[in-house]
Parts: sequence; structure tokens; C-alpha cells
Amino acid sequence: MSDSAGLNGHVTSALDRCRRGWDLLRHRGPGQIQFWFIALMIGIAAGFAALVFRLAIEWLQTALYGTEDVNLLASFAAELPWYWVIAIPTLGGVVVGGIVHVFTPDGRIRSVSDVIEGAALNDGRVEKKAGIASALCAWITLSTGGSTGREGPVVHMAAMISSWVANLIRADGITGRDLLGCAVAAAVSASFNAPIAGALFALEVILRHFAWHAFAPIVIASAAGTVINRLAFGDVTEFRLPGTTVVEFYLELPAFLILGLVCGLVAVVTMRAIFWSDDVASSLQARLGLPNFLRPAVAGVLLGAMAIWFPHIIGVGYETTSRALTGALALHEAIVFTVLKVAALAVTLAGRMGGGVFSPSLMVGALTGLAFGGIATGLFPDQSGADTLYALAGMGAVAAAVLGAPISTTLIVFELTGDWQTGLAVMVSVSMSTAVASRLVHRSFFLSQIERRNVHLAAGPQAYLLGMFRVVGLMRRPTDLGAADTETCLDMIEKGLSVNVTATLETALPRFEESGVAFLPVVRRGPETNTLELQGALFHVDALKAYNRALAATAEEEHS
Repeated sequence: MSDSAGLNGHVTSALDRCRRGWDLLRHRGPGQIQFWFIALMIGIAAGFAALVFRLAIEWLQTALYGTEDVNLLASFAAELPWYWVIAIPTLGGVVVGGIVHVFTPDGRIRSVSDVIEGAALNDGRVEKKAGIASALCAWITLSTGGSTGREGPVVHMAAMISSWVANLIRADGITGRDLLGCAVAAAVSASFNAPIAGALFALEVILRHFAWHAFAPIVIASAAGTVINRLAFGDVTEFRLPGTTVVEFYLELPAFLILGLVCGLVAVVTMRAIFWSDDVASSLQARLGLPNFLRPAVAGVLLGAMAIWFPHIIGVGYETTSRALTGALALHEAIVFTVLKVAALAVTLAGRMGGGVFSPSLMVGALTGLAFGGIATGLFPDQSGADTLYALAGMGAVAAAVLGAPISTTLIVFELTGDWQTGLAVMVSVSMSTAVASRLVHRSFFLSQIERRNVHLAAGPQAYLLGMFRVVGLMRRPTDLGAADTETCLDMIEKGLSVNVTATLETALPRFEESGVAFLPVVRRGPETNTLELQGALFHVDALKAYNRALAATAEEEHS
């Protein structure tokens, strides 16, 4: 009996310690070692999510198109009857439209831009219901011939995993963002077999800083995601380059600067084509009274019609990208396929069908580089290396400009191809393309998407933090200590000096600068009388204190 009692005591004590540890984790946050363990678990989960998503696409593509090798989907689709080539993406659009109509009231597919916005404005959390629906839409889109990429949906899926964990342990903003970075790094590394680029992508694109406290857990998670990929596919690169690539140094580097300029312009055209197509589609939809659920179906019909003559636009496009990197396309083919891929990408995204822009930008970049290389090597054959080297540099240059991620994209190109000998050429092209594109758009495709939603992340925390503080949370009510005089407030309202109760500091602070007053009355329009009702007053000093605290907290996180 004494042995049994002793064993029960040990079990009870162990359970008590576990409960105390769980309570400590939930109420005080994880310690460093605990956080690294959580990062590892998130990395494994995100890696498996990326793997399952990829295998699910391949399975459905095989079932619908009947091909045995999805990497040769374009070649196989060229042999299919024309009506089947149209029917598959149209059916996919119909299904996507139904999902969007039921689960996303705004009709918008969630993507990487929502993850960036969640990191900046929502303590590292993203939407779950709309996110799950978006992942389903992307799976169907990519499986039925949509001309987008799988990396965007995978990043958002990983963000949902980290959001669930962050809510479970009641993580604060810093911890939530670090968890988000871990999940994204693992998802990217699992998608590309690129652990270095995955970690840097999370820091450069999602968190948009390189804080030391985030680096170690993100690297751990990225390594875990890579292990998941290699267990499934082995230690192989996505693309195989022919032979060796040699740069004719000094003489040839100016050509890569010009290539970077061209790729930057191509990236800008690609981004603006997507946004222009989305605006045109929205305008036509409103004019025709087309329901939201039919918009993806119309896009599916257009994609199918294009694919009858040019099946190269179908799906992720790795087959065409590989042919560009190996020089298996003629000059006119590279040019035509570039234009068609941009058009197909714009149609897919304007149709709200789902998917990402990274893989399409790799394909557009490789085709652009190959076309440029064909011209350059033809004009100066004695001073030029292989035209496939230009395809490699172009692939990185366009993708870097679209993503606004020169560091991680350069590394992704190296890890995708396994060619580290041509680093200088790629870096020169990437630096030029990102410099050009950042002057013509809001730094990247994702930040431009966010800017179109009237959220100013591209301008930095000094701009977007203003939109996080609502006047109603900072105002002094008439019954509060130090409240503004009611008669003075009513007089100011008569003169038009007030802010609405729903406004943010983005609206209020310019009013202070214009008027020079110490406070502004906060008003609400009455539901019945339609008159302005006094709710309180926002003091300039209170607004500045809240803003300065937020700036200080952001600076502390980014430099810790």
C-alpha cells in the first residue's frame, strides 16, 4: 500500500507541476527554451501543411487532367480536347465562387498581404474562417488550371496555425508576431526546400525587421519545415540547370544592370496589370449586376480559352520555367509566353480565384531573362556567357521586385537551382530591379495591395500606427477628471471643429495641426435627430502620448 501511495503521490505532484507550468505559460508567456520548443512544433505543423497542400494539388490535377506527371502538365494539356481545356478551369471557377460566396462576405481571397497586415496591426493574428475558405479556393484554383502560385496560400495557412497557438497561450503582440514568423518561415522552406531563404523571407517580408529575439526561433522553425520537405522529396532542387554557368566578368556586368532595369519595369507592369484587371472586373461586375459567385467562373472561362492555344499558362508553370532556365525556348516563344503569363495571372487574380504571385513571377522573370539574354548574346557573342544565365538572373530580379524582398528572393533562386557560382550576376540584377520597382509602386505587390485597402504600411510605423488608435478610446468623457468644458466644446462644434467618434488619429492629428487647438470635441450623429451629439473631447497631448508610446514599443521590438 505504501508503494502505491508513493506512486500516486509522484503522479499527482507531476500533474500539479504540469498544470502550474501551463498556467505560467498562458499568463506570463513562454520562456526562451519553451518558445524555441513551440517554434519547433509550429515549424513541423506548418511544414506538414505545406506538404499536404502540395500533394493535394498534385492529386486533384492528376484526377482532372489525367496526367501522370504534374510537372509536365502544360505539355499534356496541349493534347487534350479543346472543350475539356475550357471545362476544367470553368468548373473550378464555379466551385470557388460558391465557397467565396458562402464563407467570405467581402468576396476577397486572403493571401500574404493579409499576413503582413496581421503582423503589423493585429498582434500577429489572421482571420481563420475566411482563411480556410481561401485555402480551399486556392487548392481548387491551382488544381484546375488557375495561373497563380501555391506559396501565398501556404503562407496564410501557416499564419492560421500560429494564430491558433498565439490565442491558445494568450501571446502578446511581440510573441504573436514571432510565432507568425516561425510559421511562415517553415511554410516557405517546406515549399521550396530553402531553409535560409525561408527564414529571411519571414523577417524581410512578413515581420519587416531583423530583430535578434526573433532570429533563433524562426531559424529553428525554418529548418523543421525543410526537414519535412526533404523527407517527402529528398534533397533535390526544384530546377536543374544545364552544365555550368559562367559570367564574363567586368565586360558582362553592365548587361545584368540593364537586365535588372528591364525586369523592374516588367515587374511593375505585372503588378499594375493585376490591379488594373481587378478594377475593371469590379467595374464590369457592378455595371452588369453580376453576383460575386459568378466572377471566378467567368475568369475560368477566359483562362480556358487562352489555354486552348497556350497551355503554358496553366497552373504554377514550373515546366515552362524549367524550359526557360535550360534554354529550351526560342526568343519569340519567351516573349509571347511572358505576355500571356502576365495576362493569365491578372485574369486569375481579378477573378478572385485565389493563389499567390511568387511562382508566376519566377516564370515571368525566367522568360524575360531568357529573351533579354537571347538578344544580348546575339549582339555581343564574344563578350557574353550563356543566355540561360540571364534567365536565372531575370527569375530572381522580377520575383524580388514583385515581392519587395531582394535578400530572401536572391537566396531562394540560389536554393531552387543549387547554382551559387553566379551570385554576382543575380545580385546586380535584383538590386537594380527592386530599386526601379520601389519607385513606381508602393514598394511591393503585397504592400500595394494593402495600400489599396487604405492601410499605409508601406510608409512605415509612423504612418500606419495612427490608424490603430481610435478617438473613442483616447477621449476624455464629460464626467472624467480633466474633461473639456462642455460649453466650449459646443461652441467649437458650431464652428466645425470636431472629430467623429469613429475616427482614428490618422484623421485627428492633422486637425490639431490645422487648428492649433488643445483639444477637439468628439461627436456622434444622432440616429433620430441627425444632429451632432457631444461624446467627449480628444486632447492633443493624450493623442501624442499614445502615438509616442506605440512608436517607442515598435522601435524597442525591432531593435531587441
